[in-house]
Amino acid sequence: MTLDLLIRGGTVVDGSGGPRFCADIGISDGRITAIGRIKAPARRALDADGLIVAPGFIDGHTHMDAQVAWDPLGSCSCWHGVTSVVMGNCGFALAPCRPQEREWFARCLTAVEDIPTEAIMAGVDWRWESFPQYLDTVDALPKAINYGAYIGHSAIRMYVMGRRAMTEPATDDDIARMRALVREALQAGAMGFSTSRSPTHTAPGDVPVASRVADWSEVERIASVLAEADAGIFQIAPDTTSGARQRAFLERLRGLALALGRPVMFGTIATRQGEAPNPWQYQTQWLDDVAAQGARVWGQTTTRSINAIFSPKSYLPFDVLPAWQAVRALPIAEQVRCFADPQTRRALVEAEAQMKPRDNVFQGGGAATTDPRKPDYDNLFALQGVDWDEPSVGELARRRNAHPLEAMLDLMAANEDQVFVQPLVNERPDEVLGLLKHPRTLATFSDSGAHVAQEMGSSLQTHMLNYWVRQRGAFTLEEAVRKMTFDIASAWDLRDRGLLRPGMAADIVVFDDKSVRPLLPVVERDLPGGARRLVQKAQGIAAVVVGGAVTQEHGADTGARPGRLLRRA
Repeated sequence: MTLDLLIRGGTVVDGSGGPRFCADIGISDGRITAIGRIKAPARRALDADGLIVAPGFIDGHTHMDAQVAWDPLGSCSCWHGVTSVVMGNCGFALAPCRPQEREWFARCLTAVEDIPTEAIMAGVDWRWESFPQYLDTVDALPKAINYGAYIGHSAIRMYVMGRRAMTEPATDDDIARMRALVREALQAGAMGFSTSRSPTHTAPGDVPVASRVADWSEVERIASVLAEADAGIFQIAPDTTSGARQRAFLERLRGLALALGRPVMFGTIATRQGEAPNPWQYQTQWLDDVAAQGARVWGQTTTRSINAIFSPKSYLPFDVLPAWQAVRALPIAEQVRCFADPQTRRALVEAEAQMKPRDNVFQGGGAATTDPRKPDYDNLFALQGVDWDEPSVGELARRRNAHPLEAMLDLMAANEDQVFVQPLVNERPDEVLGLLKHPRTLATFSDSGAHVAQEMGSSLQTHMLNYWVRQRGAFTLEEAVRKMTFDIASAWDLRDRGLLRPGMAADIVVFDDKSVRPLLPVVERDLPGGARRLVQKAQGIAAVVVGGAVTQEHGADTGARPGRLLRRA
């Protein structure tokens, strides 16, 4: 038999956590057919000598619900070895949606995801009303990666209740209709049901998103559809705005997790924001305790700090100040000249004193860019590399005996692409490592598709390989690959992914473990209509294979579009 693809001579790290071995991998009809020394002919061969061959990485926490309509690549995830994603997290989605409400839905998504409404309206071909129709649309779209989707609480609340969804409790009839929509979505292949209790999730006008208007009893009654069907995952964005509120949230979630008997997932973070925050160990102990009681619970974590990212080409912390707004309205080349002009610099530095003082209100990446406080310059870093060893702006200023803002202006005057990073949560590497090491956490919290000019989490996989495996030695390569493949596939019940075995889907990443790493993020205007977003690529990824077809070679798109919709079994 002639194979479709032969990956020859690589070092296989198969996703199981077991030791690596040298082997060829044969692929036909989108499936792995053989692993070993293969002599069969193949229509295409990839030379993997000296490279690692692993299952394609899986990201279970993305917001690519709109982006999938205009971006067949699945960027930025595709550049970091990701072959499958799950979208529709935190209750946000574009379905179900009536035609006359599309712009309203888009504006609510804009408030959370920082994608201009105009870009969504221009880039999305709205061929659906129901959630099953949305899945069918995604299924038909050309895709270089695979997509699964939750049905979202905010979306079904807005669909059923209209504008009442943003202000009123649901009636029994409203809840019955929402339950029916979740049941219909599960039957169509939805990965589960998602919602949010996070106060950082706001709609236009800085009001709560629809799911946050709901009381807990509504959440529980809708989520119980999962238990009745014995199908799907319950994903929820937690309330971490204070230690007390987080404890109250988790106690309520304990009862729901035990009642559902279905997998329950929420974000686990380490934070110093908010009133008397709990140590990160509070969450991992909760996971252990609730699992011991019989619940199926998972924490979703990332591999590094979650940051607000600032750049002259996107947001700066000072954009709310009138003196800065006059400069920021200029073309970027003129802004750079102003940053170097002594008179303008004095005015910009003087204006900084008018900023809101820092407080203990919990801020996500969106609020940190659109409602900023006076920066803590010792927690604001001038990005020169991607290895977590950048100097802080405060440190740079002390070296120069200058105001921190003058140090920033110098850097921006010299480089219009200069990026600054403000860690919001997971600031300390040792805390991130503690979360990552816990057996009930999943390395899968990129938020890809959301906060597109405010944050950049799509590189969590290549950061894991570069920082935690190669630089710190905190994980073996086998352990890290398993955390990003088999562990995630198992949690989402993706039974034919996450391992390299005959019969499994041929989703594979080939990389150089000695050089793989993320590259610096840059601001591009590649959204529909030329809107801006952060773009971050990687080095050291030799090839990405999806469904047996090579989609990326050394970071270049091959034009292959073998991605598929992942429907819940």
